[in-house]
Amino acid sequence: MNQNELFSMGLGLAAPWKVVGSELREKEGGGKELSLEIDFEAGARFACPACGALCTAHDTVWRRWRHLDFWQHATVLGARVPRVRCGEHGVRQAAVPWAREGSGFTLMFEAFAMMLCGEMPVAAAARMVGEHDTRLWRVVRHHVGEAHKRQDWSGVDTVAVDETATRKGHRYATVVVDIDRKGERGARLLFMTPERTAACVGEFVAEMGAHGAVPEQIGLAAIDMSPAYKRGIAEHLPMAEVVHDRFHVAQMAGKAVDEVRKQLVREGADMKGALWALRGNVENLREDQRARREELCARYEKIGRSLGLREALQSVWECPDRASGEKELAAWRAWACRSRLEPFQRLARTIKEHWEGILAYFPDRITSAAIESINGIIQTARRRARGYRNFENLRAICYWMAGRLDLQVPYAFTHIK
Repeated sequence: MNQNELFSMGLGLAAPWKVVGSELREKEGGGKELSLEIDFEAGARFACPACGALCTAHDTVWRRWRHLDFWQHATVLGARVPRVRCGEHGVRQAAVPWAREGSGFTLMFEAFAMMLCGEMPVAAAARMVGEHDTRLWRVVRHHVGEAHKRQDWSGVDTVAVDETATRKGHRYATVVVDIDRKGERGARLLFMTPERTAACVGEFVAEMGAHGAVPEQIGLAAIDMSPAYKRGIAEHLPMAEVVHDRFHVAQMAGKAVDEVRKQLVREGADMKGALWALRGNVENLREDQRARREELCARYEKIGRSLGLREALQSVWECPDRASGEKELAAWRAWACRSRLEPFQRLARTIKEHWEGILAYFPDRITSAAIESINGIIQTARRRARGYRNFENLRAICYWMAGRLDLQVPYAFTHIK
């Protein structure tokens, strides 16, 4: 067995393809490169890429592909790729079994590169394989894009829509997450687009048809109190009931407590150590913070009332049904309105404006907590995609990490008859 036959066997080539030449030569800039020349047997027939009909070669074009390294040497495959003349579709370039159409890498190289990019930043993976990261980003976008196209959204009935930061300087994107009402499966990122406007919801709806879904199947949409998203849901998801996130309401109550604290500071109150002592639930505080909270409540009656209002609002979500929840929330509003605490009076007015959306939490108890976990993954993706040159690169990594995609990256040559 000569070395060309050995290389043919190592590459997994089958008739009519074979290695006909090999050379280890010096590279520009130093190092060596293994060049393997592949050719096909005379008279071989190839499938038309449009209809699959077997046709003879019309002519050939020379192509090169980067392959996995041979030992420490970069390896390049070169071949005469036949163009076939089909009676129905004219002259078309035939496929080769070691690379996908339009790629400058072999399937094995792409599988290896995707494995690296799944574990480290793309720039680091590019340095490891000795390629420019722009070329690897094309590979990532292709395989992630194909997997995203194959996703089936026909069973999606509940979504969460939120914003997430994409760059410093208040640069945001809108994300749409699939939520399982029964809690039997984790959330998955369905869609991501720049900006945070009502039109972003329309872009998601426009994408639904390609995934076997229709707008009318969405019955619940969890959002914050953003007017843009609320308008977008009303315009583009007509059957969706808006659910305002309970955690967003709790966050606003926390800010109201902080405003009361700041007002007392301006009035000369001793609030040293109060910032963290007044945040969160008492059971999550350290012993010294818990003692400081009790001291502040005893000394400043406004602090005690504000914390009481915040804790009472949290208890609304523990109600067993909407009727009792509405009764408790109405009682809380009445208390907040007569509390003589302006931050909580404003919060009471805000809750009245979003009354139906807040109470839509019952009975399914849908929140956008799942989207917060997705946002955490997206921020990890930002770090992995550091140095990304466009939004498409970031979106590809986010879909890959948070979209539960089935990439189906080929990792071996297959003979094309």
